[in-house]
Amino acid sequence: MAGAIIENMSTKKLCIVGVILLIFQIIAFLVGGLIAPGPTAAVPYVAIKCIDVRKNHHRSKWLMPWGPDQCEKIRDFDEAMSRQIEANDIVFSIHMPLPHREMSPWFQFMVYILHMDIAFKIDNQIKENAEIMLDVSLAYRDDMSEEWVEMAHEVETRKLKCKFGAPKTIENEGKFYDCEVLPFMEIGTVAHKFYLINIRLPVNERERINVGIGEIKDISLVGIHQNGGFTKVWFAMKTFLTPSIFIIMIWYWRRIMMMTRPPVLLEKVIFALGISMTFINIPVEWFSIGFDWTWMLLFGDIRQGIFYAMLLSFWIIFCGEHMMDQSERNHFSAYWKQVGPIAVGAFCLFVFDMCERGVQLKNPFYSIWTTDVGTELAMAFIIVAGICLCLYFLFLCFMVFQVFRNISGKQSSLPAMSKVRRLHYEGLIFRFKFLMLITLACAAMTIIFFIVSQVTEGSWKWGDYTVQVNSAFFTGIYGMWNLYVFALMFLYAPSHKNYVEEQSNGDLGVNSGEELQLTTTITHVDGPTEVYKLARKEAQE
Repeated sequence: MAGAIIENMSTKKLCIVGVILLIFQIIAFLVGGLIAPGPTAAVPYVAIKCIDVRKNHHRSKWLMPWGPDQCEKIRDFDEAMSRQIEANDIVFSIHMPLPHREMSPWFQFMVYILHMDIAFKIDNQIKENAEIMLDVSLAYRDDMSEEWVEMAHEVETRKLKCKFGAPKTIENEGKFYDCEVLPFMEIGTVAHKFYLINIRLPVNERERINVGIGEIKDISLVGIHQNGGFTKVWFAMKTFLTPSIFIIMIWYWRRIMMMTRPPVLLEKVIFALGISMTFINIPVEWFSIGFDWTWMLLFGDIRQGIFYAMLLSFWIIFCGEHMMDQSERNHFSAYWKQVGPIAVGAFCLFVFDMCERGVQLKNPFYSIWTTDVGTELAMAFIIVAGICLCLYFLFLCFMVFQVFRNISGKQSSLPAMSKVRRLHYEGLIFRFKFLMLITLACAAMTIIFFIVSQVTEGSWKWGDYTVQVNSAFFTGIYGMWNLYVFALMFLYAPSHKNYVEEQSNGDLGVNSGEELQLTTTITHVDGPTEVYKLARKEAQE
């Protein structure tokens, strides 16, 4: 019976495969760094203060900040007071995008954060734990001559978290508070060309609505969306990688089905990992160009969660199946203690995502972080997921330590073996350590590039070339995990090198009591042709 390809492959061929994978890895980074623009763009918007002129005692439905149908504007609230305009008749209007531009489905999503410029006044200070109520309406249209179509209308509450860096005296009146930005809106698709936001700040002193929030001077938004150029590169990469992983997955499973034995646990887990990678690769995002699928962000989070949960489970089972002295092998139930934290953590993150982005499918202005209950609930899910991740990490480190200690113990008995058996098992041990180091390198690269993307400005200048660091991070890490899964399915597929069992046992001197088994895919020592020839030579001597 044959072992895995990695067990029968010569060191030379293994190095060639490694070099080829490294070349593709470099290409994945270069695609994002040199071809794609930055992954996202941030566009600032300043709200225009419009007067909601009453016509026949009815408010205007939509107020445009500019254009042929623009609203009547005021510069500031001092002008409103001088003209005896009430606060309830003032609407903050924002049009996306800026004049003479259009939004595009290639932008994929829109995330907006809100910032308020609040001036200090002795008789109108921000109270402790102050909350501001926003009456927000969102509309869209695809032609400037069309009427606005309402997309959402909600009344939301946000907590003001502001600090004043100077003494609260008359001399410092007019200076601005330092206020944190507030989550405002998130939409999982950009299906229309133009969007309009109207924000009202209703004031009701009797019900204490929008009272004690300071003197608001301006409202500004920062809109974040994916760059269209990056989207095209990303889609092209997913379209290229999908058939690659799918083909190697079919090839891998076909090899397993050709075996006379049923597939073992490690082979099943690798196949499941290939399925999860294919699931995350399928470029369903192409449909978002023509359809208004607002659930794409949530769907993307679910796909990533499934893949990473499967990847973490694979690492645990991979280490466990290489415990040469472990009696409980080839059974998923033997790993419930290690896989349990992964399942609990993944479930907590899924519930958190459903509470956030799931609700945003109906209310794009919703944020779980805006209320005390929501914040506590979100923190509870994140803390539980973090504890599960720490437990998993401890389990994994312990299992890796056990495997390496086990291997070290077996290595002490290698000198007593025949030359053929010693070379064979030294090769197996080397390959296991090599794959573990590759796994650690992939995990380290993911963490390093995540940190780099957070602290850099997004691009590096090398002579005449500009390298987009963040884009290189996305395409490089995405390509790296695809190559990792590809390599696993290729190297751990059953080898086609089959030798007669009697010859293998007779030439190599293997018996069931002496066999040192490193993987569950091996039941006999079936080395490559070079080892077999050497065995025949030793037997003749």
